Order: sequence, then C-alpha cells, then structure tokens
Amino acid sequence: MLLRTTDPFRDLDRLAQQLLGSGPGVGTSSRPAVMPMDAWREGDRFVIEFDLPGVAPETIDLDVERNVLTVRAERLAPNGDWQMLASERTRGSFSRQLVLGDNLDLERIEASYDAGVLRLLVPVAEKAKPRKIEVAGAHDGGRTAIEA
Repeated sequence: MLLRTTDPFRDLDRLAQQLLGSGPGVGTSSRPAVMPMDAWREGDRFVIEFDLPGVAPETIDLDVERNVLTVRAERLAPNGDWQMLASERTRGSFSRQLVLGDNLDLERIEASYDAGVLRLLVPVAEKAKPRKIEVAGAHDGGRTAIEA
C-alpha cells in the first residue's frame, strides 16, 4: 500500500518538470540540479555543508581553480528488476560553484562525507588573520605592540 498526500500544486510542478525536463530538482547533463548548502564561520575557518543524501562518495568530485570551488555529485537510479511507484527524489548530476575570497587558504581545504552531508573545512589564510606589529618609540626607545 502506498501512502499519498495530495498537493495539486506540487503535482503540477512535478508534471511540468517531467514533461519539460527542467525546473528545480531536475538534473541533466546540460543543466545539473543545485544542491542545498549552509556556510558559516567558526573561529579561524569556514564550514560549508552540502546536502547530498543517497549520493555515493565515489561520485563526489571537488575542484578548486584559482578561487572557484566546484562541487559535483551524482545520484544514480537503482539497478535491477523493479517498477517505480513514486519518484520525488532528484536523480542525475548535481553541481555547485562557489567563489571563495582571497582571505581563505585553498591549499588546506578538508572534506568529509557522513550521513548524506558533504562538509568542507576551509581555513582562513595566515595573511588574513589579525596580527600585532611592534612600533619603536622615537623618544623612549621602548617598543609598543599595535594590533593590525
């Protein structure tokens, strides 16, 4: 038995996506679906999380070129002898590009994937962290630290 709740607007959107092959949540090779993400700063690093439930880790591809981070993933249709009863989950290619600031250390990005969430840790570059600069006094010969 299949439990179904009726939402005529969602059903109309889904029908339009299937007929036209476009719209949110439909991934094709020419137009990949977008993956939802959250991003925030924790101290000296930025955390970016992408929701990718049902995606096999080996289909996830991360590239950094200059300051552009590209995340690609693919959710494949199950293989075997089966008959689809409902199809609401997006299948196919997912892609997202982020332009990262110059204040981040793109050489030290860490990535992990757990429970359908891809998590990236991007450290703040040393050159962007606050530092103290010592200034020599002209009259007393003493040194004073000034935070830059």
